[in-house]
Amino acid sequence: MIELIATAESVNQAKSLLNAGVDTLYVGEDTFGLRLPASLSREEVKEICYIAHENNKKVCVAMNAIIHNDRIKLIPGYFEFLQELMVDSVTIGDPGVIHLLHKYQVQLPYVYDPHTMVTSAKQVNFWAQRGAKGAVLARELTYQELNSIATNAIIPVEVLVYGATCIHHSKRPLLTNYFSYTKQQNVNNKNLFMAEAKKPTTHYSIYEDINGTHIFDTNDINLLPYLEKLAHARILKWKLDGIYTRGQAFVEIAKLFVQAKQAFVDNGWSDQLQENLTTKLMENHPYERTLDAGFFLKNPEDVQ
Repeated sequence: MIELIATAESVNQAKSLLNAGVDTLYVGEDTFGLRLPASLSREEVKEICYIAHENNKKVCVAMNAIIHNDRIKLIPGYFEFLQELMVDSVTIGDPGVIHLLHKYQVQLPYVYDPHTMVTSAKQVNFWAQRGAKGAVLARELTYQELNSIATNAIIPVEVLVYGATCIHHSKRPLLTNYFSYTKQQNVNNKNLFMAEAKKPTTHYSIYEDINGTHIFDTNDINLLPYLEKLAHARILKWKLDGIYTRGQAFVEIAKLFVQAKQAFVDNGWSDQLQENLTTKLMENHPYERTLDAGFFLKNPEDVQ
């Protein structure tokens, strides 16, 4: 069964995404989760959990940050909070956090998510044998690689079908250092970008938060034209990331993927429907951001 997972930037957007037909909301706070559209308060997470469960939908909470000593002591208390909410799952990438989950016998299913590191079925299965109920695959994988992993993995795997791709993460405050060195006012926000000197058309989005500095690929990912390939490969957990597509525009794009999912359920998927949905997606995608299929269509030999 296809599962649509979507980030939520607010309680109101969470409601809209649920009404649109999204199956699972992905939320959290920056203290424990990486690259979220918004760092939500615990009251907001609590309200979203209540609303989702009232609608028989799920909530996954991000705990995939790189945890240092100053925050590892906060993990048990956060686990307790999430258990009280009966969240449906958490994403974790730090083995230390997984250790604490087992040590305190926390009754929360976890999805293994170390960002760029899950590139083989053996790694997926290694963590499955240590309790993981799913795994988030690296963004920079070709269809052949994704297909091979899904075929051999013993737990479900998740792929990004829409949204921005992080290509670099440093714990250092690189933007703060840059503005300090150049003696400019720090204007850190999610509208900043870098361009290569030899390729002025590149547009690498960059921002800084408590987890460090994050740099994103020039093109956002759109796999809507290739959902049939994913379905045939039994890759059925589809993630939509709204970090750079805000507000109602992201909800409208989520609706398109809901329509696509229903078409597969009804055996009604067609080239014409795909083209129509893709056209509507382009109308709602931020005009200043470009889209492509990422590594999906590449030859594995060309990217090694």
